[in-house]
Amino acid sequence: MRGKITKRIVDTLGSGKTDAFLWDMDVKGFGLKITPSGRKVYVLQYRFNGRLKRYTIGRHGSPWTPDSARKEAGRLLGLVADNKDPAESRAAAKAEITVAELCDLYLAEGCATKKASTISMDKSRIKRHIKPLLGKMRISTVTKADVSRFMQDIAAGKTARDAKTKKRGRSIVKGGKGAATRTVGQLGAIFTFAVELGLRPDNPVHGVKRYPDNKNERFLSLEELASVGKALSAAEQDDVNPYAIAAIRLLALTGCRKAEILSLKWDFLDLSRSCLRLPDSKTGAKVVPLGAPAVQLLSSIPRIENSPFVFPSNSPDRHFTGLQKVWGSIRETAELPGLRLHDLRHSFAAVGVASGDSLIVIGALLGHKTASATSRYAHLSDSPVQNAANRIAGNIAAAMNGGDEGGAEVLRIKNR
Repeated sequence: MRGKITKRIVDTLGSGKTDAFLWDMDVKGFGLKITPSGRKVYVLQYRFNGRLKRYTIGRHGSPWTPDSARKEAGRLLGLVADNKDPAESRAAAKAEITVAELCDLYLAEGCATKKASTISMDKSRIKRHIKPLLGKMRISTVTKADVSRFMQDIAAGKTARDAKTKKRGRSIVKGGKGAATRTVGQLGAIFTFAVELGLRPDNPVHGVKRYPDNKNERFLSLEELASVGKALSAAEQDDVNPYAIAAIRLLALTGCRKAEILSLKWDFLDLSRSCLRLPDSKTGAKVVPLGAPAVQLLSSIPRIENSPFVFPSNSPDRHFTGLQKVWGSIRETAELPGLRLHDLRHSFAAVGVASGDSLIVIGALLGHKTASATSRYAHLSDSPVQNAANRIAGNIAAAMNGGDEGGAEVLRIKNR
């Protein structure tokens, strides 16, 4: 049969004993197939390399209507005109991996040089955000607009959840702009991996404007550090675990990460040269210089027989793990709610910058691999440009006032 394929006609057609076809009068090869069971399917019949082929567009009903199916038929005929077989293109698309499969491949082959803690965070972002929102998409179909929408959805809390994971465990995913920005960064690394493997020619994350990543950074003032010190002293009088108190003090005195201090072994100490020699850390093996107070503290810690750890647990082959609970009590006594152990690391850097140490020196003390990691503390130091402005303006003001004011140096300006 031939005729104009419209919704009214499609709705009136009934089934027969065999497949029946209605071919459209406007678009050559576009038709409707009616099966004996009454199923109505839009198809396109075309010739490619001399062979007659039939392509199934889709079943009548949402999303396929006569108009949308006719438009799709026109697009497919355009492929044929460009010497591209629609059937082969569909098969290739079905064979292409999804974003979820790319994530699995990335975790299996693209994280060889990453630390276990970093991989754990990657897995969390993939599981909580990337797979739920983009996992089913074919990697070639992901666009810059998709990534922008993905970021906005995370920021809006679309992937937020609070679920039980174990008998007493909970998984809390809040979302927000910070999580959105960091997850988009993770997605960018995954698509860079895809480009390196030749799975797609470009990275759709490139060019996407992200939210400012305002990481939680707290710098303690000297008065606040004094409050922490008093709280630690009070805890010592209350017979709180001495290893926990010593660990907190060492975190403040070295700027080290919590994992670096808690996993510290006696073999890593080189007190004669005032340093720690860590065989591994977030940034790899490193040497941590120690100030005299840190050396004195480490020298005073009693060593437990059969335990290699400076801060041991009750089990000789494990280090102390209850620091967070003790810290909660310390910050409550110090009246500093919300203060994190990691803020002691930031405070170590802040005190150094305020004392005039360069960002290069601070970065070396903290074990930063890149200058950008230390640049977050730049605003704490006096700007050389600002200092120059103050000095020049002071000299000019002194000269204009006819004398030396405020200790400024008077410059003699020669007449031309």
